[in-house]
Amino acid sequence: MTKDIRGHITALFTVFVWGTTFTVTKILLKYFSPYQILFIRFFIAFLLLTVIDHKRIKYICFKDELLFIFAALTGVVFYFLFENTALVYTTAANVGILVAVSPFITALLSRLFLKEELKKCFFIGFIVSMIGITVITFNGKFVLELNPKGDTLALLAAIVWAAYSTASKKLTLKGYPALGATKHTFMYALLIMIPVILFSKNKIPFDYITEKNVLLSFLFLGCIGSGICYVTWNGAIKILGATKTSSYIYLSPVIATVFSFIVLNEKITYLEICGIILIIIGLVISDGKFIRLKQTTNIKNKI
Repeated sequence: MTKDIRGHITALFTVFVWGTTFTVTKILLKYFSPYQILFIRFFIAFLLLTVIDHKRIKYICFKDELLFIFAALTGVVFYFLFENTALVYTTAANVGILVAVSPFITALLSRLFLKEELKKCFFIGFIVSMIGITVITFNGKFVLELNPKGDTLALLAAIVWAAYSTASKKLTLKGYPALGATKHTFMYALLIMIPVILFSKNKIPFDYITEKNVLLSFLFLGCIGSGICYVTWNGAIKILGATKTSSYIYLSPVIATVFSFIVLNEKITYLEICGIILIIIGLVISDGKFIRLKQTTNIKNKI
C-alpha cells in the first residue's frame, strides 16, 4: 500500500465516523447542552490520548505554542460553537451547504500560507460536489430561506475549520507528530472551555452519564469521534496536504444519508442517489487522478 493510498483511506475513515456522530449527538442533546457535550467529549478524548502517549510534546519556539492555541480555538471551540449555534437561527440545509464550503476556503488558505499548488481540477470538482450536496440537502424541495445571523455563523464554522486544517498542516511541517499535536491541542481547548463550564448556570447533569445509551454515546464521540479521528485527520493532512484532505468533507452528507437508511430505515430517493454520484465524481475530479490517468493514457497512445 502506497503512502498516498494510506492517506486517502485515513481521510475516508475519518469523514465516515464524523458523518455518524450527528445521530449520536442527538441522543445526548436530550440531557445535555451542546457546550456540555463538547466539553465532556473532548475531555474523554484527551484522557484517551494521554493514556496512549503520556509523553509531553517538545516545543521549538513560543510561536508554535500560539499556533497550538489557535488550532484549539478554531478546530474545537469556535467550530462547534458556530455550527451548533447556526442551527438555532437557520435551517439545517443552509448549515450543511455553507459548512461544505470549507474545502474551498482551506484550498485558498493553504495556497496563501503553505504554498500548496491549486489546479483547475480542484475548482471543477468543488463545483460538481457542491451541486451534489445541494441536491441531497434539498431533495426536490427547494426552499431558499436566508437567515443572515445563522448563515453567517455557518460560514464562520467553515472558515475556522479551514483555518484549523491549515494550522494542523503547518504543525506537521514543523515536525510535530499527529498524536502528540492533537493531544496538546485538546489540552488548550479544555483549558479554554473550563471557565465557561464552571461559571455556567446550567450544571452538568452527571446523573445521566451512568445511563447505558448516554455513556456509550459519550465514549463513541470522545474515543473515536474526537480522540482517534482528529489524529487520523491530522495524519491524512500530513500525507495528502490540507487541500486534498479537506475535500473529503464533501462526503459528509453522503455518509449521513446512507447511515440514516441503514440505521433509521429512512428511504433514499432517486435525487439523493444522483447527488451521491455527483459528490463522488467531484471528489475524484478534485484529487486530479482522473485527469492524470487520462493524460498518461494519451501519452501511451501517441507512443
